[in-house]
Amino acid sequence: MKNGADRLAGGAGADTVDYSTRRDAVTVSKNDQADDGEAGEDDNVAADIETVLVPDSAASGPADYLLVAGDGAVYPFGQATSAGQPGPIGHPIAGVARTRSGHGYWMAASDGGIFAYGDAAYFGSLGGVPLNQPIVAMAATPSGQGYWLVAADGGMFAFGDAGFYGSLGGVALNQPIVAMAASRSGQGYWLVAADGGMFAFGDAAFYGSLGGVPLNQPIVAMAATQSGQGYWLVAADGGMFAFGDAGFYGSLGDIPLTKPVVGIAPTRTGAGYLLATSDGGVFAFGDAAFAGSAAGVHLGQPIRAIVGMR
Repeated sequence: MKNGADRLAGGAGADTVDYSTRRDAVTVSKNDQADDGEAGEDDNVAADIETVLVPDSAASGPADYLLVAGDGAVYPFGQATSAGQPGPIGHPIAGVARTRSGHGYWMAASDGGIFAYGDAAYFGSLGGVPLNQPIVAMAATPSGQGYWLVAADGGMFAFGDAGFYGSLGGVALNQPIVAMAASRSGQGYWLVAADGGMFAFGDAAFYGSLGGVPLNQPIVAMAATQSGQGYWLVAADGGMFAFGDAGFYGSLGDIPLTKPVVGIAPTRTGAGYLLATSDGGVFAFGDAAFAGSAAGVHLGQPIRAIVGMR
């Protein structure tokens, strides 16, 4: 149960704040504001706290996630490590995907350029290819031997062992495509538009959409569940929308944010997720473990993605 507004600061050595026995959703930002804990609890967890345990965080494993900025700068947290980042680039990073081992990742720039690090292999890019609309997202195949890129007009581009199962290129869209996710088998994918319209291809099943539903802010990211039988959509204001077997573990829809949400990373159990804001803020829900954020860090460009373990 909530026990009032507390300031929780660390000292020498490793410090842990334990919310793991709570029954309601807990968020922790470590942004020097009294906005941590359960809704309305108003704790202030300081930046020198190394580990935060939230409900059921033990089941999802240790915290392990990366924040990636538009200039390709990588900020690792928990057990995650940086495998490299690009030098000065002419086009901002639009999408990031991580290898299954966690020891590598791909970055896709808005012009379709691909940057591969660690054990992420290079399978081709669109650098130098004229595009009707910029690349907005990417996803890796389950084998890690390929990836897809999707453009704002729904154009799909497959590399390596990624199959082509259809696209929206040439289809008149009410709003641009903003995110994608691959099906569990890798034989399909979902595309989502800024208005929440959902488009399913291959063996990716349709579990619902927000097309025609008034939204306070546009959809900016999506993630599929481990089973492939559901997905989450997240809006720029942190509003969360769960479909199929995706569980709802809390949102930021009623919390004033200084910067918009830009990404979501579900836990390996599917019983929680992390949300990231463009200023590097990270918010944990369900069994997602919080291991830090880039809030307060001087960023060359805004954060564009958060990626956890696949």
